[in-house]
Amino acid sequence: MSFKRSKWKGILLKFNYHDKIKNNTKLPIRIYNRNCIVTPNCLGHKFEIHNGIKFIKLIVVDRMVGHKFGEFSSTRKKNIFKKQN
Repeated sequence: MSFKRSKWKGILLKFNYHDKIKNNTKLPIRIYNRNCIVTPNCLGHKFEIHNGIKFIKLIVVDRMVGHKFGEFSSTRKKNIFKKQN
């Protein structure tokens, strides 16, 4: 697991969602900062990640640990081409 953030800055963690994980809330935890890293204590919890317009639902599994929340929420629409007759 390699982090692209410099070593002297450390890992970016938002402690407001870590406090909610410790309280075992059943409601999904809303994440506005897509730059936060998924930690091992997030496993199995539900999150809602803001992509600028709406919240995208996410359940954290073991393969997501070490990645950032922003990697799992797309900020762009898919382009749909119309068929020409």
